[in-house]
Amino acid sequence: MAEFWVFGYGSLMWKPGFEFQARAQARVFGLHRSLCVYSWVHRGTQDKPGLVLGLDRGGSCIGVAYRVADERRDDVLAYLRAREQVTAVYVEVKRPVILLESGRRIESVCYIADRQHAQYAGPLPVERLAEIVLRGVGSSGENPEYVANTVNHMKEMGLHDPLLGAVHEQVQAALNGRTSFHSTDS
Repeated sequence: MAEFWVFGYGSLMWKPGFEFQARAQARVFGLHRSLCVYSWVHRGTQDKPGLVLGLDRGGSCIGVAYRVADERRDDVLAYLRAREQVTAVYVEVKRPVILLESGRRIESVCYIADRQHAQYAGPLPVERLAEIVLRGVGSSGENPEYVANTVNHMKEMGLHDPLLGAVHEQVQAALNGRTSFHSTDS
């Protein structure tokens, strides 16, 4: 049986929630990290959505690949499907991923944003992204915490996403009272 790998690019990088045998920085091509998914459960509600990351078409994305033991494969897939597929906004696919340290090419489970789903936000201006993130609260906590954890973990990995960083800065400024947003509908 082939090795089982999972690719994380958002909260899976800092909170995988499953046992793994190895963890390595990895890159997927043809997809990029994007704050493009309205969160109706984990970081918002349907009435007041937050925003979470999705893999969207184009570019490449550095994240984390986890190798999972064969005997844990079914349990981990069940866990991931329960976590990532609550509203079916992601498409579960296997994609080639490059492990950065070794250059080794592997197949990995990835969760890609479904552009046809009602929760797909698409590209939005930084100010709008920050406004939505600022008000989002869901079953997994506050949306600003999700963005901060992702940005901080990426810094630890030596990574910087300019758009995500700009959203984080605007959210932090608003939380610290240096700026405010006018509430509008999503």
